[in-house]
Amino acid sequence: FESEKTVPCLCRCEANKRDEEEKRRKHEAKVKEMRRVGFYDDKMQSWTFANDDGSNPKMSNAMQKFVDNFQTFQKEGKGLLLFGTVGTGKTFLAACVANALIDRGIPCLVTNFARIANEVQGLFEGRQEYYDNLNKYPLLVIDDLSAERKTEYMQEIVFNVIDARYRANLPLIVTTNLTRKELMHPADLMYQRIFSRLFEMCTPIEIEGKDRRQQALVEDIGKYKNLLEL
Repeated sequence: FESEKTVPCLCRCEANKRDEEEKRRKHEAKVKEMRRVGFYDDKMQSWTFANDDGSNPKMSNAMQKFVDNFQTFQKEGKGLLLFGTVGTGKTFLAACVANALIDRGIPCLVTNFARIANEVQGLFEGRQEYYDNLNKYPLLVIDDLSAERKTEYMQEIVFNVIDARYRANLPLIVTTNLTRKELMHPADLMYQRIFSRLFEMCTPIEIEGKDRRQQALVEDIGKYKNLLEL
């Protein structure tokens, strides 16, 4: 007589559990890689809404609403222009948005024009391809506009990047220390074109508050003075 063999099999609930676990692992690996590629500074990977100090709840809520409604902003090619004085948290808020979207599996790139210029300078050909490749990111964040060198070459780079997003109808977040007056009335003709295009693409939001960097510096100095018993 032939003996009967019992072949073990997973019940449906156990199989579904394993499938969900595999999906979770793949998503986490994808998110980790997107964070690695998406931020020029590793510490920005921890700049999230969960780590917000709560000093500007109105702006934090507005940035969260941008994330929640990103599909609409993306469809209409609209972004944000965050402006205000130094140290008010503009870059932190922009990074919070990028991290939240990355958590949802949406690639984002946070960079600045100095880094873009370094990349472009190393290209003997294919510069337009480089600009076009920036458009593979559903959201591009340009940090610290106006900190770059004021040369015709740099102005051309700034315009080309912004214009490429504009023509592709893709959202852009820009942070800058420029004042409202400087944005509305730039002295340079090229920057008049640039800012005019930005106002078409982005909702301007002034970020107000104390200089967090200066406050952190004072606290840091105090901490080490205490260690030295000064």
